[in-house]
Parts: sequence; C-alpha cells; structure tokens
Amino acid sequence: MMEENNGQEPQEESFSFKLKRYFKNLFNFSQYNKKTLFYIVIFIILVVVSLFLLYYSFFIDKQFLYRLVINFFVNPIIDLGFIGILLFILIMAFQGLLVPIPSELVLLATGMIWGVIGGGIFGVIGSMAAASLCFYVSKKGGRPIAEKLVGKSAINMADHFIHKYGMSAIIIARFLPVVAFDPISYASGLVDMDFKKYIIGSFIGSIPRAFFYSWLGFLLISSYGVSPPIDLEKLPIEVIDNLSLSFNIILIIILGVLALLFVIYYVIGRRYEKGKKSTP
Repeated sequence: MMEENNGQEPQEESFSFKLKRYFKNLFNFSQYNKKTLFYIVIFIILVVVSLFLLYYSFFIDKQFLYRLVINFFVNPIIDLGFIGILLFILIMAFQGLLVPIPSELVLLATGMIWGVIGGGIFGVIGSMAAASLCFYVSKKGGRPIAEKLVGKSAINMADHFIHKYGMSAIIIARFLPVVAFDPISYASGLVDMDFKKYIIGSFIGSIPRAFFYSWLGFLLISSYGVSPPIDLEKLPIEVIDNLSLSFNIILIIILGVLALLFVIYYVIGRRYEKGKKSTP
C-alpha cells in the first residue's frame, strides 16, 4: 500500500509501521457482538493455556506429557473397563482444544491400551468426536482471529480451495500422518465447509491414520517389554526417559510441520490478496 506524504512522491510504508498496524488490528474487536466476543475469548484462553503447557513440557519437565498420558489416560481407562471406553471418547473430543496433547499422542495411547486392532477402531471413533468439537469451536469463534492473523483475503482463498476440492482435500489431509489432525479440524471450521462432507472426509481419512498411530503406540511399549497397565514407579528411569523422548519427538514433528504450513499459507495468502487488489 502507498500513502501520500504532504504532496510529495508516495512513499512505501515502513516495516515497523506495517507491524504496528497489524497488531493494532489484531487486538481490535469492537466490530463483533457479545456472543462472538465470548467465543473469541474462549479461543484465546485455550491458546494461552496451550502455550504455557508447551513451555512447561519442553523446558521444565520433559517427562510431563508421557506421565500425563499414562497416569491420567492409559491406566484409568484400563481400570474402568467398558466405562473407560466412554471416558476415552470424551477425553479424545476435548483434547483437540489443547495443543500440548494433540490427537496423535492420544492415538499412540490407544495402541498401548487395546493393541493395534482395538486401538485403531476406538481411535477412529475418538477422532470423529474430536473432529466435530474442534470444527464447532472454530466455526463459532475462530474465523475472526484467523482473519486478523492472515487477512480476510487469505481466508477467502481457503474458502475457494475447499469449494474446489471439497471432501478430497479433507481425506488427503487426514491421511498424511505428519500433518496434525486438530489444526485441520480448526481450519475446516474457519472456512465455508459443508459439515456432512467434512465428517465423511474425516472418517475416511481417519481410518489409516488411527491404525498407523495405534500400531506405533503398541510397538513403542512392546519394544521395551512394557505392557498395560503401566506402573511408572517400577520402570527404570532410562526407559521412562526414552519413552518420553519418543512422545516429545512426535510432538516436535507435528508442531514443526504445522508451523511450516502456516508460513507457507501466510505467504501464499498475502500474494493472493495482492493479486486480487491488482486485478481491475
């Protein structure tokens, strides 16, 4: 964008000016009604809590995620039997709202609890619960935040992409193990995506994904001769360190790919926005 400077030649805006304007717009919510503001506040709180837990997991206690999954997920679900299955579906649905516990780590746990086949089946069911809830939350309060982060034109570009490729795009995104599951759910809620097509695409793409991570989780503990329920007090500290490292590496890969995709999308979105402005 260009601006006039006291009748002189138009000058290009400086980077610092663009940055200040970006953050000013980012925190301006005056144009939204109370209901939308409520969902935006919930969305922001979830992001802040997630960032804190990420910091804690990587810099304070590197065993945090593994111990959390074992002590508050794997062992309780095994002890509760059938009720544990219902609890798993509930936990799987709500874990999508917190970044530090991505669905991929929960799917690893299903392999530890029920083995490859059972873990895969329950993993698909849980994935559908998480996909539905993330989609709903994003639909209600996520789009205003996303528009501020990458611009309305960039979101419109995503709308166009979804309309063009529809369910096929969801299936492919779900199918790739290194592409995080939950951000795809949020992104689908941001754009004008038909919920039925979204659910069908999520279901088809979740099947190979759930079985892959279930197999990986089963392989992870069986390679150390560990079987559920897992008593962390009896495991050698080096085994806990190795299992914790595996969890953290998977999380790093997921977040790294997510960050890369965000940068790519932001750059493409800005170019798309400039292209639309230059089109007569």
